[in-house]
Amino acid sequence: MLTLPSSVRIFAAVEPVDARKSFDGLAAVVRDSLGGDPMAGHLYFFLNRRGDMAQILFWDRTGFVVMRKRLEAGTFRLVRNAEGTKSHVEIDAAELGLMLEGIDLGTVKRRKRFKWEPQSTIEEKSATT
Repeated sequence: MLTLPSSVRIFAAVEPVDARKSFDGLAAVVRDSLGGDPMAGHLYFFLNRRGDMAQILFWDRTGFVVMRKRLEAGTFRLVRNAEGTKSHVEIDAAELGLMLEGIDLGTVKRRKRFKWEPQSTIEEKSATT
């Protein structure tokens, strides 16, 4: 199980990314396609076209880190698809860990849990309704 601080967010690209891309290529995808900042300290998750290789890019204050996992059998599958035309979805560390272990989260039932929302978010939601 991955343990990350709550300030670290994980973004998964919806479209496949060329598995030959490495540090600079993946950082360019984050900037250009996902609209993110690759040096923000968040994790960016990518799958190749065949779905048998996953890559994670993140910045660790001194440089980029790329982690890769290639499956010898089977494929990875994104937890959920983006709504509309979004190029990425945000997932949590538990979903990423289970996905890397090959568990199909589409068939897993997630039980209700408390999720803390900052007061400003609650006020914004009530102002729009």
